[in-house]
Amino acid sequence: MFEDLGAFEPVLAARGYVLRYHDIGVHDFAQLRAQEPDLLFVLGGPIGAYEEDRYPFLLEELALIEERLQAKQPVFGICLGAQLMARALGATVYPGPAKEIGFAPVTLSAEGSISCLRHFKDTSVLHWHGDTFDLPNGAIRLASTAICRNQAFAYGDHALAVQFHPEAGDVGFERWLIGHAMELSQAGMDINHLREEGKQRLSRLGVQAAACLTEWLRC
Repeated sequence: MFEDLGAFEPVLAARGYVLRYHDIGVHDFAQLRAQEPDLLFVLGGPIGAYEEDRYPFLLEELALIEERLQAKQPVFGICLGAQLMARALGATVYPGPAKEIGFAPVTLSAEGSISCLRHFKDTSVLHWHGDTFDLPNGAIRLASTAICRNQAFAYGDHALAVQFHPEAGDVGFERWLIGHAMELSQAGMDINHLREEGKQRLSRLGVQAAACLTEWLRC
């Protein structure tokens, strides 16, 4: 597992949450349901939210997300997790016009500017995705980029979906560069440049990530 909660982990631990990682498709899905977590973070991964023909476990994951959203239980989706949330809410997920990989700013909507994502205003955040989605009915768009109109949305006070990586911090970033080696090569990315950018930006992003999550937990 090379995508984890990153800079979110200390915030959650400080508030007394016990963190449990569940690798969908590897660990027993019934175990996750039995735990009935107070918070559910749906993290990223290098597959498509629409690839249940290759990864049948996605259907179980979608069902769980849909149940939690309908029950107004807290869900925070990141990258693939955001795409799965969009699909669980009835929206279509599909390949975007281009991959977004690297550090670049997002444009916050009026609603985004007063949401917990305001902590990333005028900041280059970490992007790492090729798919995108339509905005679900009832959701509020919070952020966009030129390539990806729907970078983030809120659904009620209990659900937040973000295609970029607000959790990214400087600890563990090298795992990303190793784990995504093939994708980076296919996209023609300069890994050394990405690593250096990470050294310059991720420490500050970790502070902003902590502020973002702290505010969201108050909702």
